[in-house]
Amino acid sequence: MDPTGSALPLADELAVVFARMSGLLLSHETVTTALGLVTSLAVETVPGSVGAGVTIVDERGRRSSAATDARVERADALQYERDEGPCLAATALRQVVRVDDLSDDPRWPFWAAEARPLGLRSALSAPMVAGDRALGAMKVYADRPHAFDAHAERLMGLFSAQAAVLVANVQSYERAQRRSDELQQAVRDRDLVSVAKGVLMARHGVDEDAAFGMLLARDTQDALPLREVARTVAGSAVRRRR
Repeated sequence: MDPTGSALPLADELAVVFARMSGLLLSHETVTTALGLVTSLAVETVPGSVGAGVTIVDERGRRSSAATDARVERADALQYERDEGPCLAATALRQVVRVDDLSDDPRWPFWAAEARPLGLRSALSAPMVAGDRALGAMKVYADRPHAFDAHAERLMGLFSAQAAVLVANVQSYERAQRRSDELQQAVRDRDLVSVAKGVLMARHGVDEDAAFGMLLARDTQDALPLREVARTVAGSAVRRRR
């Protein structure tokens, strides 16, 4: 707040938050770490919040989530169990969804009835969209009704948009890292198979194709991955030399 007590412009309110998010992106942290930071920042950013959570839905529909505390974690879990709630609605509709009072909101009666005993009275959910991809949604909860207003909605919308860019970029980095690791493993496996073929060619006086067929036959017979069969064959040559 400035000395006159009026609210700062949204851009000023979010400047420090975005700077911290950018720092996380540059450090190439994992998605799990990113989600944890995002939830903490959401509580600090949106006035009236007592807890925050984020849900990420991947291409296969699998969910991963983070929450600032067990109460938020349970409130989110209830949405998944009941297949209803403001977070799921925000993701599906791609728009901010506000619950002023869980006691009289008729949209998700089963979820609200089970979330109220947790001490939660109002909620604000915003979709996380990067480009044309709906990544999931962020949400904040309050322990009193009517805790969030139109200003909080705008703030949450801007915050979730920036968080979506962060998560999308971290996910892209992790996918690239996995592809790199898989490529390196494929090269190692190829070299190991080549060594094993050489061992069998020398041991049995067969050509390369026949040696590879012998590896495949053991692969089927022993129900082991090809690289494990190759490792065993290559290892047997080392033991024989001893």
